[in-house]
Amino acid sequence: MTERADEFDIATNLVHLGERTEPAAGQPTSTPIYASSTYTYASMEEIDKVFGGEIPGYVYTRYGNPTVAALEAAARRIEGGATACAYSSGMAAIHAALLACELAKDSVVLASQDLYGATTNLLLNIFGAFGVKTVTADFANLEEVRTRAIELKPRVLIAETISNPLLKICDIDACAAIAHEVGARLIIDNTFASPYLCRPLGHGADLVTHSATKYLGGHADAMGGLVISRDEIDNAALVSVMKLAGGVLSPWEGHEILRGIKTLAVRMQRHCDNARRLAEHLSDDSRIGRVYYPSLAADDRLEVVARILREGHFGGLLSIELKDNSREAAFQFMNRLKLCVRSTSLGDVFTSVMHPATSSHRDLAPARRRAWGIGDGLIRISVGIEAVRDIIADIEQALEGVSAPGRIATGSAI
Repeated sequence: MTERADEFDIATNLVHLGERTEPAAGQPTSTPIYASSTYTYASMEEIDKVFGGEIPGYVYTRYGNPTVAALEAAARRIEGGATACAYSSGMAAIHAALLACELAKDSVVLASQDLYGATTNLLLNIFGAFGVKTVTADFANLEEVRTRAIELKPRVLIAETISNPLLKICDIDACAAIAHEVGARLIIDNTFASPYLCRPLGHGADLVTHSATKYLGGHADAMGGLVISRDEIDNAALVSVMKLAGGVLSPWEGHEILRGIKTLAVRMQRHCDNARRLAEHLSDDSRIGRVYYPSLAADDRLEVVARILREGHFGGLLSIELKDNSREAAFQFMNRLKLCVRSTSLGDVFTSVMHPATSSHRDLAPARRRAWGIGDGLIRISVGIEAVRDIIADIEQALEGVSAPGRIATGSAI
């Protein structure tokens, strides 16, 4: 406000004073939170040029925001893409990536059977209502994927770098080759790996998505999603979905996620080290039927693990199937935990546990869950950055309660 304050009534001054001041001298070392929903310029001619894309600038936060743009630029560079767009959640990002692939009535999506349950429901219930057909396949079986792709001529193949919750590693190089052979595009959800462990565009993927709520943010205090494309041509479609569908990332959330990214490397190193040590500790435990962790995969899958993930790193998640593969045993174990947090998310600094059969894959028919290996006694553990001995001790004392029939005690997560 350039006019003198004494020229106006106090009611007017309350509205305008302190706003639209000159930028501070000196460059901030941390990206500020641009909380403004609208932007003004010196003239209508300048506003017209910004609206028309003739000159760079911002006019309305649904169209773009400087804080969010800083996050998008960081994500684009980290993933090695040509363009990036941020959204209000990981699901909004997956929705945008699918729309950018120009799905239409009678289009086919060939999806990994191991996708996050909400992604499968998005394909079946939302895109399915518009005539898009979704077919699932076991992406660990490349011959099945190739056969289905040749038969169906899909427009899109979609999979996850590390599947949820059985932690299978996708052979992105091979899946990209299959997709491009039949004229399809490959979307990879890289949430579980993060760009520190894998950069799918470098393996041939066309678009990469993230639930930035998870490892990128890392502190359970922000929700967001990202799409990064290898092709600049996707930018118009990705931005259009953001503007028109309205899944816009708040600058406050954008700031928190950008701050989280700064410590991603050091956090992922600790997540991976703790998870590996926990997986190895539990792998011979008689109370556990099976431990799912990439370093413990069958010998014929280890080459893929080594090629796709950063050397010596296998992710911060593991899943355990209790010997008593029942919901009752799983709940008993989870209720006894005192340090590990019962939470439906992952990738946070604290260790959390989740029961896939009643959360991420709740909407799947029980028979289908069992056919895919998701039993009622399966528990996913997102290993945090605490001292690993404390994590192990908490899980040990919870398992002791499960192994002793009739001893059911609950513990409060701290």
